[in-house]
Amino acid sequence: MITAIVLIECATDSIPEVAETIANLDGVSEVYSTAGNVDLIAVVRVREFDQTADVIAGGISKVPGVSDTETHIAFRAYSKHDLEETFEIGFSD
Repeated sequence: MITAIVLIECATDSIPEVAETIANLDGVSEVYSTAGNVDLIAVVRVREFDQTADVIAGGISKVPGVSDTETHIAFRAYSKHDLEETFEIGFSD
């Protein structure tokens, strides 16, 4: 699974509509409205690397109201949930 985090700048008056449109694109698992330097953050999850171009360049970037994107590809995922499961392997209550 390929995970990309996409930082999105868009027209301020259309953030909810842009977010909804992006959230409905195939390959987009989550969209967050944010405070700070970007308006939205989208999490893209696809099976093949080539699909990232379809979703981001072919989808997100073409949504009316999107003015700029910056994409970060994730190498590994770390979470408390994953670590707890790892440490529980082989142990019983």
